[in-house]
Amino acid sequence: MPRMLDVSDEVRAEIGDDEADRLLAGGHAPDTYDCTSCRTPGDSLREQTSTVLFMGDETAVLAFAHARCIPSQVVPVTEDQLRGAMRSIGDAQGGQPAAAPQPPTAAAAATGGEPQPAVLSVTCGLVLCGDTPHAALVVEPTVPVGRPGSTSGQDEFLQLLVEHGFMAVRDVNKPPAQLPGWSVLMALGQLHAVLQPAPGGGTVAWWQAHQPLQVTDTWRAAASRQSQVFMYAAPVGTIGNQPREDLLRQALDRAAAQGVLAGAVLPLAGT
Repeated sequence: MPRMLDVSDEVRAEIGDDEADRLLAGGHAPDTYDCTSCRTPGDSLREQTSTVLFMGDETAVLAFAHARCIPSQVVPVTEDQLRGAMRSIGDAQGGQPAAAPQPPTAAAAATGGEPQPAVLSVTCGLVLCGDTPHAALVVEPTVPVGRPGSTSGQDEFLQLLVEHGFMAVRDVNKPPAQLPGWSVLMALGQLHAVLQPAPGGGTVAWWQAHQPLQVTDTWRAAASRQSQVFMYAAPVGTIGNQPREDLLRQALDRAAAQGVLAGAVLPLAGT
């Protein structure tokens, strides 16, 4: 029986016309599934369903999502991420805000001698703009961040972000500006990476979790509902490790008042 499937041109290009046509006709597509975005049941016979192709270096996995949650698309991931996604898909078919450090690709931390990879702390929390809660990522290095190859020890983290299109945030009550080309990668309800445009086209990870990060249900719901995430960034020592969202907000307000907070609105990539 034909399924109510959306197969984007980029997914069709990867899987081929024959396989795409078989999916639309009902072959190789489940009647019911767990949406890879909101993790609730879906029915491809009764509601519009997106095909989402997770592409690793050597492997690809096709997953399904409510079309209202995420459009059909190709999501580039590492092989390790893909193996984790495959395990999660198998679990789904059979049966506090997170923080994690990871070296960014955008810069190196200058510690006075040989440059060392910068380590970023990434915290998920809800931030109110007016009366609306928004899913937010707050990024802060653990050391000063300089330009690649620099040994001066000068902290240029904010300047580097501004050069990539991030804008200064003066008032956290107002949403940051949209940043084309950047996105936040969610897969199977977990946070995987912040993606930036690659020089040759496509995207590359600017920050990537050591392993997929669990997020709260309320954070995931806000991100899925709005199809976007607010990203805020500040130099080392500005925000700190805040155990509650109200304290995190106070730290963001202080950073904005001091002129050391940058931000952007990033769309969701993946689910």
